[in-house]
Amino acid sequence: MTARSRAERHRASTPLELFFDLCFVVAVAQAGGRLLHAVAEGHAATGIVSYAAVFFAIWWAWVNFTWFASAYDTDDPLYRVVTFVQITGVLIFAAGVPRAFDAGDWTIGVVGYVVMRLALTSQWLRAAYCTRGAERRVALRYAVGITVVQLGWIAMLLLTDDTGGARAAVFAVLVLAEMSVPAIAERDRPTSWHPRHIGERYGLFTIIVLGETIAAATVAVQEALDEHRAFGELLPIAVGGLLIVFSAWWIYFAVPIHDYLRGSREAFIWGYGHYLIFGSAAAIGAGIEVAVEEAVGKAHVSDTVAAAAVTVPSALFLLTVWALHARHFKRDLAEQLSLPVAALAILACTFAGEWAVLAAGLVAAATVIVEVALSRRPAVRDEHTGR
Repeated sequence: MTARSRAERHRASTPLELFFDLCFVVAVAQAGGRLLHAVAEGHAATGIVSYAAVFFAIWWAWVNFTWFASAYDTDDPLYRVVTFVQITGVLIFAAGVPRAFDAGDWTIGVVGYVVMRLALTSQWLRAAYCTRGAERRVALRYAVGITVVQLGWIAMLLLTDDTGGARAAVFAVLVLAEMSVPAIAERDRPTSWHPRHIGERYGLFTIIVLGETIAAATVAVQEALDEHRAFGELLPIAVGGLLIVFSAWWIYFAVPIHDYLRGSREAFIWGYGHYLIFGSAAAIGAGIEVAVEEAVGKAHVSDTVAAAAVTVPSALFLLTVWALHARHFKRDLAEQLSLPVAALAILACTFAGEWAVLAAGLVAAATVIVEVALSRRPAVRDEHTGR
């Protein structure tokens, strides 16, 4: 197991990586479903906190696998079997999401994480065994760092239920420790992750999460129609939701990102920032489900809260996409302001009552139109430089 070249041509995601992503969607769906129930029952604040914690665990496990695979994917039988073990850990973790979300019981989730992390640690140890020098030190640092932090997650389970504040503090410390491992491991030598491959992997997972959003919203509309036949109330939500998801896809893929990912600093910020992109994309689906339940009288929240369940994650998605990579490709102030202004306009739609989701969808679609129009303007030449 030796590092793959960053200059490798035609590097693309493998069928095994896509299979891994699809299995992860099970955990994403569980987290989104629990967020739906929390918000619909009037417990939005605690639901958002629980969702943020659970989604971090999902996202971080995916990140660990993705960046390792970008550098060391040998796709041989041993690599495939170890990846299957990681997938098994993902499914165990997904089974524990409801307990972690509703009762703060992370036992099953941590067991799933142990399975995933033991498999990942074995991959890093295999890379260390097959390499020498600085590359071997990096692999060993990863193996040690992952193991130490995983022991911390296991120790967290020993805290009793009456030490909720202490458990929350330990959780926050462990999150910071997890995110520090790559920086420490690669402090003097980066791994040979492939920029084009990483860009594609993050893009494909964004597509999968948006697809899960559409699937969840479709099921919610179908069930509401079957039980209440409220076509008139649901049509604006369905149309607005589709416009939001279609626009989110368009805006995310408006520019290729691999040319921006030149070094580890840019890549770490961009990769870590996708916690908000993936999390908000999945939350849009839960928000649409809340809006559907409120429209047919099943949710115990106001129409403003139901609208905010859609508009807030939609606005967060636009702002994060702009901050992470869209802004690096804007040519002037008009282009730079389009997405932040759109995010504010979508937030303002929160107060549009029963038409809030449709209004937010129309704003998102209008944003795409404006973005396309602005991007097609002829470039202005600088009189001094001639460029």
